[in-house]
Amino acid sequence: MHDDRSDRPITFDRLGVAPDLVDVLRSVGIDRPFPIQRLVLPDGLAGRDVTGKAKTGSGKTLAFGLPLLQRLESSPPGRPHGLVLVPTRELALQVVDELAPLAAVRSLKIGAVYGGARIKRQIEAVRRGLDVAVATPGRLIDLMDRGVVSLAEVEVVVIDEADQMADMGFL
Repeated sequence: MHDDRSDRPITFDRLGVAPDLVDVLRSVGIDRPFPIQRLVLPDGLAGRDVTGKAKTGSGKTLAFGLPLLQRLESSPPGRPHGLVLVPTRELALQVVDELAPLAAVRSLKIGAVYGGARIKRQIEAVRRGLDVAVATPGRLIDLMDRGVVSLAEVEVVVIDEADQMADMGFL
């Protein structure tokens, strides 16, 4: 796809994605943004609220993940600056897997907290520090009730699969 104003193709760097993140994307063979990314990246990177809807496999994770990681700085233990709410443990792990290489280049720690896994390990991970917590609502509430995590310093919130979260009664 080309930009209406020029013959040059739309690229991540032309959309405002930082060079270090563009390099990571290129290293894994991603050099052109998908339609959902072209639509939401400029607003997300500018700090605006964004809502997007697209099919599975359409690039939604990078559409919200790139602005999230580009805008955040390291946070104190137990007080993440970024929060991604997801409906299932599988999605939590998928989001972390996809965003981990991008977080690493920014020296940001990302991790998943979800039910059905040993809470002790997740408590230890949160106490060591997560700049971005990818969490299912139930486990997040549990960690908050235990005083392990505070959302007081969250700067960016993503609700992934919001329709499914609403259907499950989480919203």
